[in-house]
Amino acid sequence: MTKKSLGAFCSVGLVLCASIWGFAFVVVKDSLDYIGPVWMIAFRFSIAAVCLGILLHKKFIGLTKKTFLRGMLLGGFLFMAYLLQTIGCKFTTAGKNAFLTTVYVVLVPIFAWPLFKKRPKWYVFVAALMSVSGIGLLALKNEGNILSMNKGDVLTLSCGIFYALHILFTSHFNAYDDPLLLTVLQFAAAAFLGWICAPFMDGALPLKIFANARVVLSVFYLGLLSTLVCFVLQNVGLKYVAPALASLFLSLESLFGVLFSTLLLNEALTPRMLLGCGLIFFAIILAEVVPELVKGKN
Repeated sequence: MTKKSLGAFCSVGLVLCASIWGFAFVVVKDSLDYIGPVWMIAFRFSIAAVCLGILLHKKFIGLTKKTFLRGMLLGGFLFMAYLLQTIGCKFTTAGKNAFLTTVYVVLVPIFAWPLFKKRPKWYVFVAALMSVSGIGLLALKNEGNILSMNKGDVLTLSCGIFYALHILFTSHFNAYDDPLLLTVLQFAAAAFLGWICAPFMDGALPLKIFANARVVLSVFYLGLLSTLVCFVLQNVGLKYVAPALASLFLSLESLFGVLFSTLLLNEALTPRMLLGCGLIFFAIILAEVVPELVKGKN
């Protein structure tokens, strides 16, 4: 296979990855009627951790304490991000959940400033302004002359903080540790936190869900496809596709999320909400793609 055809093949893989993630918002929204959000996280990451752990079992030889602790920290960020996102999806629409989640893209360079002394470029601040404007159009409601936002939207926006921290520290730790080993460890940590917190937050495990084929398929979709397969597609794709193009393909996740939620869940989108989605999407492009294009010219 030539380099050009391999790049084209991986590009298709990245778009597939974005579509799987986009459809996952619909799967989560539908499944929350049957299973608690924390139990869903516990099962999702357990499946991903066990499957990836079996494939990469040899990498555990010589595991150091530092690598283990780094994996646990990343798993903590990942758990909090999914916890807030999944609970948020329970109180808002899947489409809004998809777009509001992607705000983490703008937060990454902003958080890198105090954490790693990397001052953002001008276009990051423009992207942040566009993103905030988009959030206002998409999520804010006028109730008695007071602008308000429902708790589902607030939780979804909050999850972006932990996604941003997860990305920043993953990038930092990858310079010292095997990325695949860190991934298995963080999956395991997120699963462990899910099993610990679920009984307190969701109550006892409803055993009757195992008799519901719809829920079982949903959990395996999230664990195998949305978590494990997408991780592989993303990492392989980033190796053979130009970063700017890869970022563009992956950012389609939010568009797929709205598309699937509109088609399958009959969620309505007003012109104002569509404008908000558009502003957030272009803010993502500005924050992700422009830096790579600028880098490529230098």
